[in-house]
Amino acid sequence: MLKTNKLMAVAVFFIAVLSFTALFADFIAPFPYEYQDTKALLQAPSAPHYFGTDRLGRDILSRIIYGARISLTVAIISSAIAVLFGAVYGACAGFIGGKTESAMMRFVDIVYCIPDLLIIILISIMIGRGITGITLSLSLVSWVTVARVMRGEVIRIKVQDFVEAAKTIGAGKTRIIFLHIFPGALTSLIITATFRIPQVILAESSLSFLGLGVPPPFSSWGTLANEGWASLRFYPHLILFPAVVIFISITAFNLIGEGLRDILDPYRKD
Repeated sequence: MLKTNKLMAVAVFFIAVLSFTALFADFIAPFPYEYQDTKALLQAPSAPHYFGTDRLGRDILSRIIYGARISLTVAIISSAIAVLFGAVYGACAGFIGGKTESAMMRFVDIVYCIPDLLIIILISIMIGRGITGITLSLSLVSWVTVARVMRGEVIRIKVQDFVEAAKTIGAGKTRIIFLHIFPGALTSLIITATFRIPQVILAESSLSFLGLGVPPPFSSWGTLANEGWASLRFYPHLILFPAVVIFISITAFNLIGEGLRDILDPYRKD
């Protein structure tokens, strides 16, 4: 399938390299995360600092590599939590139906109407601005979309003949949900999960850019962009490289999502 979709193949390769680099950042990064070259403060891109240095003499390339570990971790874990909870919630609502479904989906509508930034600020106040806080807050603002998608898929699948046949032979509700309905909705769930990751990366980067993300001494890509914003006019490299990495990563995940949608749902009409 990658042979027929070259853009997807390039995107998968990039994400694989990025993930490998983030995982083994301690061995791949040119300099330690906290290393400061006091003789090369705010140095433009050149050897040995190929992406330049910041105001403390820290290597930008190394900080981006270490930042990938935080950005990807937050994105993947928060997306996984949102997809898992949203899928179970939406599946239960769609399968049960009736007044229970209406009540459950009205709750989803209420959560959906609450501004994401308000939820994130409240979670940050209660838990703190650490990785746990930002991951949990991003999960809480992401699961409602997954729940809506899953509910729609369950409603579509539960009236199919094979589900009716399972009911006829006496299959229990749990068995029907996990053995008949969930596998049928898995395609949409995988596609939704793939598209959630770039959205969370963008959200986390935006929050970090606004100062609501991961606090120092750790830095995500958004934090690096925030630090470079104040010096944009005189030292554009401080924000340029983190912004480019964010853009390419989001584009790569979106290309993978588009490719998976074409492969898993070939009859879909745009």
